[in-house]
Amino acid sequence: MEHAGAEPYSDSDKPVWPPVAVPGQPSDAPSLPSPEEPPTVIPDPAPVSEGEQVLTELREQIRRYVVLPSEEAFTAVTLWVAATHLQTAWQHAPRLAVVGPAKRCGKSRLLDVITESVHDPLITVNASAAAVFRSITDTPPTLLVDEADTLFGSVKVAEKNEEMRGLLNAGHQRNRPTLRVSGPNHEVAKFPTFAMAALAGIGDLPDTIMDRSIVIRMRRRRPGEKVAEFRTFRDTPTLHALRDRFVAWLAPLHADAMELTPTMPVEDRAADTWQPLVSVADLAGGQWPDLARTACRVMAKHEAEQDQDSSSLGIRLLADIRRAFATEGNPPALRTGRLLDILNQDDETPWPEHTANGLTPRGLQILLKEYGISSATRRFHGNVQAKGFTRLQFADSWARYCPESTPEATTGA
Repeated sequence: MEHAGAEPYSDSDKPVWPPVAVPGQPSDAPSLPSPEEPPTVIPDPAPVSEGEQVLTELREQIRRYVVLPSEEAFTAVTLWVAATHLQTAWQHAPRLAVVGPAKRCGKSRLLDVITESVHDPLITVNASAAAVFRSITDTPPTLLVDEADTLFGSVKVAEKNEEMRGLLNAGHQRNRPTLRVSGPNHEVAKFPTFAMAALAGIGDLPDTIMDRSIVIRMRRRRPGEKVAEFRTFRDTPTLHALRDRFVAWLAPLHADAMELTPTMPVEDRAADTWQPLVSVADLAGGQWPDLARTACRVMAKHEAEQDQDSSSLGIRLLADIRRAFATEGNPPALRTGRLLDILNQDDETPWPEHTANGLTPRGLQILLKEYGISSATRRFHGNVQAKGFTRLQFADSWARYCPESTPEATTGA
């Protein structure tokens, strides 16, 4: 029996059952708390070595004061400075040739900056060879020669400084002492020549020095290219601090550096010259090994092209003769007369102005003599006999002195 006034059974008193999920329809049921997901862990970046840090900081200091022709040049100068602190570990002492076509290209300013960060700098202008080789010991200084054009700027001046050129050439490789007679008994004394050296000047240095150098081709700043002024008392403390960090980092690695045989992207003397720089980059790790090898490949290739453009007429002639054969469809042989016609008709070569009559048969013969190539009477089309050359005669010299470039292999990600 119901109590009077009792209300009917209200909805609020009805039992509440969990809703049944209907596929394809949203559920009104409150979502159940999901188990707590572990927070995303972001791994710490790989630690940067002291070598990476000090190389990067020196590169940025150099960038403050000078404009270099490329990023590869910044890499090369930075690694060259670092390599001076391990000179006694290297078999070769690369030269740093800082050259430019005119004044005010920043050559001396670059020398100012690296002087304050290399190992034991010995800076000089127009010093005698005798004074220089007497300054080199078994723990060599770093030679820094400004205004090198005063030593080698003309043929006449260069002849007077032949001894200095010989010293710089010999000092590129270990165990190349110079001999001098000295003392009251006129005894023969050996003086070491091995030392890293930087030379700055207008115009190229002698070929034998350039061939042993990391070459930095300076140029004037464009309008809008700004650099900081270099003030010795204000700016050298920072560079000296970097120099001290190089010593602290590299001194314990001397034995490791002596054992390194890094893979090189170049060969022969270029590999000898660049190896200390690549070795330092490998010791530093990080991005520097790749940066060093890129700089080595790019800059060595550029200098090889420069050398071919400005080298002896003989090498230029070999390359132009190969183009002449290609122009004719690469026949087995080519008449001397036809070869000279092709060479003398190309106004972009030196041959039309080689003499008043262009390149002559005798001039051609003289230039090819040092390669062991000479013309001979041969039989040509139509049973015609004439003086000429075969392609086979040039094959060896082409491969040795002006090899055709091959496309660089590309790697995909």
